[in-house]
Amino acid sequence: MKQAIFFIIAVLFCLGQQAFADVIDKTDYNDLSVSVKYYNRTMYYPGNRDSNPVLVHISIKNNSTETKRFKLADDRMFSIDFDVITIKNQTLPQSENLIKKRTTNRTVYFREIALDNGEEYSFTENLKDYIDITDPAVYYAELKFYPELYKSKYISLASNRLTLEVRPSPSAAASSILPVADNTAELLNPEDISPDKVVERTIIARQKSLWDQYFLYMDIEAMLQRDAVAKRKYNAVSADERARLLKNYKADLMQSRIDNDIVAVPESFEIEKTLYSRTEGTVTVTEWFKYPNFREKKSYVYKVRQREGIWQIYDYVVTNLGTE
Repeated sequence: MKQAIFFIIAVLFCLGQQAFADVIDKTDYNDLSVSVKYYNRTMYYPGNRDSNPVLVHISIKNNSTETKRFKLADDRMFSIDFDVITIKNQTLPQSENLIKKRTTNRTVYFREIALDNGEEYSFTENLKDYIDITDPAVYYAELKFYPELYKSKYISLASNRLTLEVRPSPSAAASSILPVADNTAELLNPEDISPDKVVERTIIARQKSLWDQYFLYMDIEAMLQRDAVAKRKYNAVSADERARLLKNYKADLMQSRIDNDIVAVPESFEIEKTLYSRTEGTVTVTEWFKYPNFREKKSYVYKVRQREGIWQIYDYVVTNLGTE
């Protein structure tokens, strides 16, 4: 009898809490909106939380005519969550660090934020701190904001949805076989060198038919997607199929079946101009091609960008300068 009474009291307590939460949610937070957008959007790859973060800008806005207040934890992991799903509606797991923090007994420090009519409060977070992203694919991400902190997670506000494209890591996309130095068993690794040196090494590798070295500083994925048809096909398939397309694209380049300008072998070349910022740049090169009765002169503008400290060629433009 006592157990039955205790059970009824417990059920009523839980229902009362939920009803109270619903009242708070409707009366206090309906006029708050939460939005999320990319901050300094770039190319995203699996893993590498610190060197390749998915930074998002989060804004909480008061849409009412009255002052609205909410709590915000100093450690944002107690104020927000990310729900990330695949195109098949499978949910990605939370990060180990997030789970550890929330399952450890600790004091959560917070402050109360007050927003007047039309005011916003914004901050930036790394989505990879919250979610484990281990595979390249297209995902959909939404944010949940807890105005009464995670301990009252039944009170939440949902954001808009972001489409997150995670590409195969440059090292994985470059080759299915690890590149090795010529005549040695030493593994090749791209070095932190300037854009002009990247282009110089790439051209010399092509002159010597050293394909592994030629592809070392090449963003093969971006090069494949220069063609609109190939890009649509690539973006519509699974990660395994993408890997196969990249492998075939490299094979076609090596056989000079496609993109002949980028794999043409110059007799000589001269780097004319190098311009670059912190993340992107161009290298202009004059290249000469020898034929039986004449020499052809072309100007190449190689487009480069930096990923994880390494410059890569991702596009190019060729201009014919005549014959000599």
